[in-house]
Amino acid sequence: MSVNRRDFIKGAAGGGAALATAAVVSVPSPAQARPNLEMSPNAVGLLFDSTLCVGCKACVAGCKEANGLPVDVNTSDALWDTPLDIGPKTYNVIKLYADGTADHKDQEKDGFAFIKKSCMHCVDPSCVSVCPVSAMTKDKQTGIVGYNADICIGCRYCVASCPFGVPQSEFDTPTPKIKKCEMCRHRQAEGKIPACAEVCPTGATIFGPLTAINEEIARRRAMKAGEANVFERRTIGSGDTHERPAAQYVNHVYGETEVGGTQFRHMAGVPFDKLGYPNLREKSFASESEGIQHTLYKGLIAPAVVLGGLVWAAKRASHIDDEHPEE
Repeated sequence: MSVNRRDFIKGAAGGGAALATAAVVSVPSPAQARPNLEMSPNAVGLLFDSTLCVGCKACVAGCKEANGLPVDVNTSDALWDTPLDIGPKTYNVIKLYADGTADHKDQEKDGFAFIKKSCMHCVDPSCVSVCPVSAMTKDKQTGIVGYNADICIGCRYCVASCPFGVPQSEFDTPTPKIKKCEMCRHRQAEGKIPACAEVCPTGATIFGPLTAINEEIARRRAMKAGEANVFERRTIGSGDTHERPAAQYVNHVYGETEVGGTQFRHMAGVPFDKLGYPNLREKSFASESEGIQHTLYKGLIAPAVVLGGLVWAAKRASHIDDEHPEE
């Protein structure tokens, strides 16, 4: 009696399932999520204050110049750079929220507000966790999430894994690369700051050590709405200041807890779900996925189970053929 391909596959699946069950039962402990990674004490970051943003998009232009990015044309006349969202040609973008009459800035009803989208530089980044060749990395000192195109294999796991939809792949070249904000780490190596913070005229985007950014966030949250206050430009502690009335902030700083925290924090006068940011849990996705993977692949259990199932099915099929040869 011969064994056709369908019977072989069914046998392999059955054998693999049986061995997998036995292997899982023999695992001494179930898969467990590890704790979220901790923030580096030397981490740097960005603070975006939506109430200070005037929508000039100087940060978009400054980023493109600093990173050598081309124009992103999305209109029929193609007269100027018109990015609709972040992508291979645009690392950060300013978007508009508007409701009803849009008469009042930083107000949810009948108001408007600006929001910035860019890489969040997660404390426990999914993109770094899933990258099989470590093309995505997180600097142990600064915490910046960087990308090495020279070792990238183009699997795009980072694109699929990011809860913020940040890493973007090129599709118009035979040698595509992943593109994302790297907090201008090449400029920081030269003693400069990220271009988006350097060119912002109002201090809506400001750079500094994350400890200092946290202190500045606490200071702004304690302000009384409508009272004149001093705001810095470019970097925390720069001394370059301007005065304006404080806004009424929502009672949430985006990036403080989302997926284990991020190094790009956001303050706003409009709820963040209205501004297009997802409502995410505090537990990082990487902490759970790595726990499952490390349990399954510890001692190569999963590959051994699959291979064992195939070998068992092949031998069984061979024995059947030997016992019942075709006439």
